[in-house]
Amino acid sequence: MQGLEQIDWAKGDGLVPAIVQDADTGEVLMMAYMNKESLADSIRTGKTHFWSRSRQKYWMKGESSGHVQEITAIYVDCDADTILIKARQHGAACHEGYKNCFFRKLNAAGEWETCAQRLVDPEQVYGKKK
Repeated sequence: MQGLEQIDWAKGDGLVPAIVQDADTGEVLMMAYMNKESLADSIRTGKTHFWSRSRQKYWMKGESSGHVQEITAIYVDCDADTILIKARQHGAACHEGYKNCFFRKLNAAGEWETCAQRLVDPEQVYGKKK
């Protein structure tokens, strides 16, 4: 696919940031990284796929939780090194059970405070952490 070759994969050692935005509201749901394979599979399946830097693992959003993201559009920035995906989120986008991954806000005291309601208990969705 020609579009994949136009992405600047070299800047991030084969990875580019991918911002996922709610297709209907514009709310930023999450940010993850994509490699060429995950972007190709996202285009092919219509569901988001990523590369986890921390786990060194390829994954599809919702593969264990069922909280998939159906892609409505894919954009690239002016430098061709960041992807923006507009999607319809089914369930929680965040692995901690929140609608989006940006559920903490810096308050006046300089502390991060939770500013959203948890949608699901992550232990019930993913099991207990080891």
